[in-house]
Amino acid sequence: MIGNAPQLVATFMRRLYERGLTTACGGNVSMREGGYMYITPSGLDKASTEAGMVACVRLEDGVCLTPDLKVSMESEMHRKIYLCRPDAVAVVHSHPLHASLFSALEEEIDTRLLAESCCLLGRVAKAGYALMGSRELAMNVASCAAEHDCILLENHGALTVGKSMLQAYERMEVLENAARMTLMTLSAVHARPLCTERLEEIRRSFS
Repeated sequence: MIGNAPQLVATFMRRLYERGLTTACGGNVSMREGGYMYITPSGLDKASTEAGMVACVRLEDGVCLTPDLKVSMESEMHRKIYLCRPDAVAVVHSHPLHASLFSALEEEIDTRLLAESCCLLGRVAKAGYALMGSRELAMNVASCAAEHDCILLENHGALTVGKSMLQAYERMEVLENAARMTLMTLSAVHARPLCTERLEEIRRSFS
């Protein structure tokens, strides 16, 4: 039975875009209701997402019960999280600028700078790289989600889990703020300058 989940999924997907936490067609939001998962569609403008666009997937086997709607390519990733986290009610995956940058850096987001981020986020885990939409990525992220509420997907983006849609969304906002603050505190990131051999080659060639 469809409850309020599709409306909440659509509302918070639009909110993510309006807050600049994802791109026009990027990211996905889902919510568990009973034995079903309601998830945003693939390839549509996130700013105009409506409840009628939200697909329904059976958690038990991943079968889409709204075949006229194309589910998100990351549907299996969301489903695997719900299966390993009985307490999870909502999952938010997006590509916020600063948090996504940390998915490609060696440095970690410091959640100890504010009491809020410490309380809401805990330690941010990082899931190993795998192709977008792949089963491997779904397994990598679900493995992290078993013990963490906030996850960076290596060279990809961020994901948060919550016991409500509001909590999952708030964690994404707080995660992005923590990422921005961490960048402000770093004197330098780990750049890879030219090695001695290459520097010598340049000097010999152009001196």
